[in-house]
Amino acid sequence: MLPQSKGKMFLADERGLNEMAWFRTYNTFNFGRYYNEHKTPFGSLYVLNEDILAGGKGFNMLVEEPTDIILLPVVGAISFKNTEGHNGIIEAGQVQLLHMQKGTQLEIRNPYESDLVKFLQLWIKMPAIEETTPVSASFTLDNHLREIFNREGCHRGAIVKLASKEEAVYKLSNPENGVFVFAIEGDMEAQYRLLYAGDGLALWEVEEVEIEALSASAIVLIVEVSL
Repeated sequence: MLPQSKGKMFLADERGLNEMAWFRTYNTFNFGRYYNEHKTPFGSLYVLNEDILAGGKGFNMLVEEPTDIILLPVVGAISFKNTEGHNGIIEAGQVQLLHMQKGTQLEIRNPYESDLVKFLQLWIKMPAIEETTPVSASFTLDNHLREIFNREGCHRGAIVKLASKEEAVYKLSNPENGVFVFAIEGDMEAQYRLLYAGDGLALWEVEEVEIEALSASAIVLIVEVSL
């Protein structure tokens, strides 16, 4: 019998959905008007939204507690601006880490006039820090596990793109942490569980996570967080 680590599935078709003519957001955890008693945060990770934004449109969000926000474009680019004066544009193949203080706002916009953009936003609780300068990084999306953000001692993230039957192994920096695996694209097996695009898998009491692509191509995001 294959060993089963402790885990919880977050299925794509069970996510919250908020939809308007110019905006669509899928919520893995409780967010805004969406509430499900089974979709509570996983450790310090309390928001994982997959957003689609029409050309020229944007929105503002209020942060109610000290939080690291990670912005990860999947298709196209987004611009961002917060109340502390930090701003910029990031595109697919880049990631942005912003530390937001309690009571601050973040504006996200689609810089294109007519093209749709698709991006992920992750919110991770952490103690307030004085240094709030945004950290951005570029990465190559291939079959090598790439670290894309790292708040040392708190949380880190990695991404990988695998062809059919290719495998990757993520080793935790701290075995007391948990790991959230999110299928951005394609079909895969993670720690002996099947995931399809939009599915998430929370794991704990593990030292490493094994992932194998089952479709022709699969892109997976791995987020290690404190529990």
